[in-house]
Amino acid sequence: MAELVKRKKALSVSPLKASQTIGASLAFLGFSRAMPIMHGSQGCTAFAKVFFVRHFREPIPLQTTAMDQVSAVMGADDNIVEALKVVAEKSSPSVIGLVTTGLAETQGTDIQRATKEFRKKHPELNGTEVVAVNTPDFSGCFESGFALAVQSIIETLVPNSVKEGKGEKVGFKRKQVNVLCNANLTPGDLEFVTESIESFGLRPLLIPDLSGSLDGHLADEGFNPLTTGGTSIADLKTAGESVATLVVGDSLKSAGKSLLDKTGVPSFHFSHLMTLDSVDDWFHCLTNISGEIVPTKWQRHRSQLQDALLDCHFMVGSKSAAIAGDGDLVIGFHDLLASIGATSKVCVIPAKAKSVTKLPIEVIHIGDLEDLENLASENSVDILIGNSHATESAERLGVPILRMGFPQYDFVGGFQRCWSGYKGITQALFDLANIFLQSHHEIQPYHSIYSQKSDSPYADSEHGAVH
Repeated sequence: MAELVKRKKALSVSPLKASQTIGASLAFLGFSRAMPIMHGSQGCTAFAKVFFVRHFREPIPLQTTAMDQVSAVMGADDNIVEALKVVAEKSSPSVIGLVTTGLAETQGTDIQRATKEFRKKHPELNGTEVVAVNTPDFSGCFESGFALAVQSIIETLVPNSVKEGKGEKVGFKRKQVNVLCNANLTPGDLEFVTESIESFGLRPLLIPDLSGSLDGHLADEGFNPLTTGGTSIADLKTAGESVATLVVGDSLKSAGKSLLDKTGVPSFHFSHLMTLDSVDDWFHCLTNISGEIVPTKWQRHRSQLQDALLDCHFMVGSKSAAIAGDGDLVIGFHDLLASIGATSKVCVIPAKAKSVTKLPIEVIHIGDLEDLENLASENSVDILIGNSHATESAERLGVPILRMGFPQYDFVGGFQRCWSGYKGITQALFDLANIFLQSHHEIQPYHSIYSQKSDSPYADSEHGAVH
């Protein structure tokens, strides 16, 4: 079991962490006609919006309660009520996600009470759902904020259908399967999740579904101030009628338990879908749920992955890596490397995550990219695996980098990349192998001492050959 070692520095140098507030906002962007509102200053929201736009290269709907120096001291509850009123009247969203920032949490705002005050003052706007989530950015990370938002969405919007310890509506929709998707599943990953479930004759209900709202498509309709695509709130409320729930990511265990407690729908957990064994388990589970055999297509993809493992282990199998990212990502990439014989010498996470302690590594560091760089230098790793902020560390270390996670602002298409499933794993192995091939330095020819010029009388003075 790995030991978590906290940093002892008084500040972050080259921060690795993206805040809980940003993660929670992303969760709401996976629902149809949604609008996240950050309770904080305008600068907090502008900073988050820059991150999103640079990563997804899409316009992002995001609003703010615009706290200023006066409301920060005197109280900002009126800002919340007014912001909810204006957004609900102007855009008529199906759901508003109210998330807090460090400023609001330090000021001590009670967003749950403010939400009730909004309902009391404006009953005419009850058609818009409001989900309030406390996400201080001075604790947790991107992944934990996303998980908190998903849990709050379930607890607020999914009807309680459990009576006397039994879910009374389980299986009403015999083909529907709930899927809780963690923060690090890209739109490309979610497309694999959807396609694999549909291939068994089932209908996936993704909670949330970023593959419909942030997959980088051109919409036919005109300007829309809200999210386009994603899971509808009406569909979300039928989660208690599904036949099963699939939870992808250790960070969503609490959210999965909340859904199980409210609906009684049987739940199955997967840490990730980034190794041959984990994807095998995924398809085995879908077979048990549907009663159907695994389609030939997936069997073909599996054999291709097996061949890729054989082809790439010559280039990747003996290498070592330094991984920096949220807990679920670190677990996934550690297991991916281990599956081909590579080692994870250094693992750095931005905030405490109990799930990573199960990894067979002596120490996992809670820190920043400076810690990653120093540890990678001490351990002489062959590659860095992290987001775009880690590129400068890789340059200083003189090692290549494989970009993953959030944000990726210097690499086009990173937000769409599929890491999951047999095909996704195969491509990841090819990318790793190609990185090592491209960074391989040409070996200088060896010159034997016997081929050099010599003062020996038996040596040829012109060619240095020994007679």
